[in-house]
Amino acid sequence: MSIESDVIVDRRRLRSKLTFWRVASAAIAIAAFIAVAAYATPWGRKLTGAVAIQRVNIEGLIRSDQNRVEALERLGKSNAPAVIVHINSPGGTTAGSEQLYDALMRLKAKKPMVVVVEGLCASGGYIAALASDHIVAQQTALVGSIGVLFQYPNFTDLLKTVGIKVEEVKSSPLKAAPNGYEPTSPEARAAIDALVKDSYAWFRGLVQSRRGMDDAQLEKVADGRVFTGRQAIDLKLIDQLGDEKTAIAWLVAEKKVAPDLPVRDFKLSPRFGDLTFLRTAAFVTFDALGLNGIARQVEQTGVVRAADRLGLDGMLALWQPAPSN
Repeated sequence: MSIESDVIVDRRRLRSKLTFWRVASAAIAIAAFIAVAAYATPWGRKLTGAVAIQRVNIEGLIRSDQNRVEALERLGKSNAPAVIVHINSPGGTTAGSEQLYDALMRLKAKKPMVVVVEGLCASGGYIAALASDHIVAQQTALVGSIGVLFQYPNFTDLLKTVGIKVEEVKSSPLKAAPNGYEPTSPEARAAIDALVKDSYAWFRGLVQSRRGMDDAQLEKVADGRVFTGRQAIDLKLIDQLGDEKTAIAWLVAEKKVAPDLPVRDFKLSPRFGDLTFLRTAAFVTFDALGLNGIARQVEQTGVVRAADRLGLDGMLALWQPAPSN
């Protein structure tokens, strides 16, 4: 074959490739236009069924999370007609719980919102639930644990046993107190006690105002224990017994939400950094080997949960039963 013939063949191949990519680019542009129209225009949302009640899941330990706040703000600006917040949490830090409560309050100002308790809604989890005007829980769910906790380890006796002494120079007696390397002074204990009582007063006030309780009703529920859903409804901690279908029925009856709307999960996009090393290692390794069940068993042993809890900083609004011997 001559050089001229080779050039002609190469040009034809190049033209074919250019034609393919032009057609592909046009198809992508059309698809993008349709997608934008589907979510940005009323007729498009009807055509694609994009209008749906959004389901938000709050699970596990609650920490401060700016990504979650931003996700809930996006949800508030969306076309979702209503939001169902599922909570299954023992609580977490008071700061993280307050942040989540504030974000949900802003969301509730824009969208009809109802909370569904799935299994456990205690301490900081209940703080989050208070953002809703209507709380639904199953009869055997656990709700409440209104209280604040400040825990710290003290290694004084251990250090004496191994012959280690920690030296320190600090500007004032209460700096970095308590530190776990020396007996807690009465002054340090009093300072921590004041912090706990102040946060507890804030928690109690939030419950009383959001749930419309008088002082006598508040005293019955604010001693730190949890209640079943059956008990909680009589104590005004929740509004109704049921599940997600119950929540949807309330939205339809009270907020005039269309009864035939689907319910879709709204992802809060959890960050990889929110997972502890133990959880990441267990789930990645066992999942890669096809041993998902073992990964769940590792989590249930309490090792991962203990590591998660050690990662919580500051005062806690957290409920966890004492481990059995």
